[in-house]
Parts: sequence; structure tokens; C-alpha cells
Amino acid sequence: MGKGENMFRLFALILLVALPAHADDEIFTPIPAGDHQLEDFLWTARPLVVFADSPNDPRFIQQMEFLADQSKDLITRDVVVITDTMPDDASAIREDLRPRGFMLVLIGKDGAIYLRKATPWRVRELTRSIDKMPIRQQEMDDMRAGL
Repeated sequence: MGKGENMFRLFALILLVALPAHADDEIFTPIPAGDHQLEDFLWTARPLVVFADSPNDPRFIQQMEFLADQSKDLITRDVVVITDTMPDDASAIREDLRPRGFMLVLIGKDGAIYLRKATPWRVRELTRSIDKMPIRQQEMDDMRAGL
């Protein structure tokens, strides 16, 4: 797959997450890990990967509810939510991050892992972590300066 095709796929994925359904509503569409790789999101989005051994895991369900309730705060921070609840399928992302059971992983636009948690986190906690990232700090400075 060529670089242009990867960029098109990434753009399409970001649109799925960010396009408004109605004037006041945002679409919250997690992306299955499937054929994706973390490199697909490098410098364009902050992957938030939610792992579980089953989609019925209560922690997974709770985490997804937390994310859906305040998805707008994630969208404004270029967060793409990726889910993987199929350990037997061994996605490339699962192989890279090697979770055990439920795990939440926040990755920066630079590809660095900023957070690994074995319990669900509320969006407010996640956005505080994101807002401390160097690239996010630069984005906020640029917004204040009108760039």
C-alpha cells in the first residue's frame, strides 16, 4: 500500500470520527484495530487504544461509555479511538503494545506512549494528560496566536 493510499485511509478514518451528525451532535465511531498500524496515525492523530479480551468485559463497556459521553473533547484534540477486543486475531497494534486483558493506551502524534492504564479513565483525566503533551502545548500556543 502506497503512502498516498495510507494518507487517504487515515483521512477517511478521521472524518468518520470527526464529522457532525447534526449541528449539535458529534459522531463517536471507534475504529477496530483490524488492519491498522500505529504508524498510520503518526503526526496526524493521537491514537487512544482500548484493549479487552472480550467486548463484554465490563471495564471495556464502561470505558466506551466514558468516551462516548464526552467525545467532542477528544475530537478537538485529534484523538482517534481504536478498539481491539479480539486477542486471538492478533492485530498489528496488539502485537506492538502487548496488552494483558483490559488496557487503555494513549499515544501521542509523535508515536510515543504517554499513558498505559489497566482501569477505565474518564475523558477529563485523558484530556488533562493530552494537554500536557509537548505537541498539544504547541497546538494550543498556535491557536492562541491565531495560526
